[in-house]
Amino acid sequence: MAAPSSYRPRPGEIPDSPGVYKFRDEHRRVIYVGKAKSLRQRLASYFQDLANLHPRTATMVTTAASVEWTVVSTEVEALQLEYSWIKEYDPRFNVKYRDDKSYPYLAVTLNEEFPRVQVMRGAKRKGVRYFGPYGHAWAIRETVDLMLRVFPVRTCSAGVLKNHQQKGRPCLLGYIGKCSAPCVGRVTPEEHRELAEEFCDFMAGRTGTYIRRLEKQMMAAAEEMEYERAARLRDDIEALRRALEKNAVVLTDATDADLMALAEDELEAAVQIFHVRGGRVRGQRGWVTDKVEAVDTAGLVEHALQQLYGEERGESVPKEVLVPALPEAADTVGQWLSERRGAQVSLRIPQRGDKKDLMATVQRNAQQALALHKTKRASDLTTRSRALEEIAEALGLDSAPLRIECFDISHFQGEDIVASMVVFEDGLPRKSEYRRFQIRGRVGDTQVWHGEGQDDVRSMHEVISRRFRRYLAEKDRTGEWIGADDPTDRADETAEAGTTAVPGPATAPDAPGAPAAQPAPDVLAGSPTEDDGRPRRFAYPPQLIVVDGGQPQVAAAQRALDELGIDDVAVCGLAKRLEEVWLPGESDPVVLPRSSEGLYLLQRVRDTAHDFAIRYQRSKRTKRIRTSPLDDVHGLGERRKQALIKHFGSVKRLRQATIEQICEVPGMGRKTAESVVAALAAAAPAAPAVNTATGEIMEENDGGSTA
Repeated sequence: MAAPSSYRPRPGEIPDSPGVYKFRDEHRRVIYVGKAKSLRQRLASYFQDLANLHPRTATMVTTAASVEWTVVSTEVEALQLEYSWIKEYDPRFNVKYRDDKSYPYLAVTLNEEFPRVQVMRGAKRKGVRYFGPYGHAWAIRETVDLMLRVFPVRTCSAGVLKNHQQKGRPCLLGYIGKCSAPCVGRVTPEEHRELAEEFCDFMAGRTGTYIRRLEKQMMAAAEEMEYERAARLRDDIEALRRALEKNAVVLTDATDADLMALAEDELEAAVQIFHVRGGRVRGQRGWVTDKVEAVDTAGLVEHALQQLYGEERGESVPKEVLVPALPEAADTVGQWLSERRGAQVSLRIPQRGDKKDLMATVQRNAQQALALHKTKRASDLTTRSRALEEIAEALGLDSAPLRIECFDISHFQGEDIVASMVVFEDGLPRKSEYRRFQIRGRVGDTQVWHGEGQDDVRSMHEVISRRFRRYLAEKDRTGEWIGADDPTDRADETAEAGTTAVPGPATAPDAPGAPAAQPAPDVLAGSPTEDDGRPRRFAYPPQLIVVDGGQPQVAAAQRALDELGIDDVAVCGLAKRLEEVWLPGESDPVVLPRSSEGLYLLQRVRDTAHDFAIRYQRSKRTKRIRTSPLDDVHGLGERRKQALIKHFGSVKRLRQATIEQICEVPGMGRKTAESVVAALAAAAPAAPAVNTATGEIMEENDGGSTA
């Protein structure tokens, strides 16, 4: 890696004007292309302390070995040149949207003597009118089949057309009235072209004119008693209406617009576009990209607009483009779009009404596309196998880690410290093996710290120690290992919702003379399963432990394993800042490629553990906040607790009541009333709560919370 100072331009060399710049690596490959309103200010922002740069930007400038720039006249020219260079050089640090498939279009070849209607994919051709894109080719064919009744345009290939011209008779579509048969001269080239242009007008959204014209012709035929012709026109109108129904009406003002929405996380982003023409959704498309560049939502929108309209001209660029966030240089991007259309283009965020509602629909599609992308990537067997192999190779493991356990620590300002353990087997989550821990500040009977403050490192050491002490205890029970047990871990390490915690011993674990844990009498020696056939908790060791964090957390986890004498489990940490993989005792991280399936699997494991820990921590905090001093009264059930609150109105008034007054409540005896008074006195607040804005003393109005 090169230090940015080694290739930093001298002061005064960079012009203070619009332009486009390129960063190149030591092999002269372009790794990043960007544009700027002021090249001097933008490039200066890259050559500062690396600690102040976004992690991805820091990685880019240290990978680069030189920088060069090109001055242009306007910001619009800079936008155009940036797009051209990104297409030409394909820089590794630029966001690039790629279609997950080749979308089909409905195309009309107006560049031919007899225009043809067909389904086309791939690059667009000059002189061809396109409609779409569509999600599926069969949707196009159904629409075309309905419309050929009214607009019998040629659909056959050039070879078929030439063959029937030589034979002098039309094809089957010509006989059934779904082709005007230009091959045998039923219509002139001019008449056939007029049919094709009317077909294009109808697809472009100008539908009312043709339907009204057909209705007039139908009525006229009926008045003249040409009932067969009137019936045929009636069927044509119905066919056109069915074709319109296939594109739902979403905007009532015949709007021509493209609506774009984004769904993103720290690593990837999905973009979805709805193409609305004549107030109807005529097409849909989308991409997914890795966020290799330090870019926000506005930047992603700008890149997506370049990808979407970089090759388009004329009416392919709509009058209105609706986006979730405006690019930084919104005026410049709007001017660029207007130049490509040849008319004014409005670029804005929908604020209200039908357009905002439709944008919400596009947003949901983007979220589903991102979720589907992640699911497909995780569920593919070949991809999972490759990911495990890449992890084994990067970490120097003897074999692929078929069982991976990941640990994460969560707390709220140093309180309610908890930990999570998630398990992935063969690259897939195994939720029945998930566990969660309350951090107590000790391991076994040894108090190692007080559990106060935000010390993720000591928490990580504790949870790894407790997890593997349980593993050694299971081996001890089956005769595979002679080790110590930590019976106190059984009460608070639970599976995900719905699984019962393992009960602890009857004697308090911290009490003097607490008995050592004894093996369960109903467990068969040498069997890692319960008597009902289910596997024991913590019975199976992982091949790899992943911790959420960097060097300190990895060192703590490795130290816990060393203290227990476990040397056959690998440890690594995944730091969120640069997505680097840290190994114990190594001063430099392992950097996996951004496109690596192994890195993607590690990130998914880490994020799953993080979410599981946060859910548990939030539930504990919520439960603590909602506790009442009445909860500690022995023998006071929920019904009598509610009766007390209903009788006195609030905890404050109950606290002021005498024992005799409490005894007046139905079901309350004197002994229980004395316990209630004692509990409320012990939990009495030192001073009343005061609203700092008004000076008003706040009343306690229910029995479900405390100040």
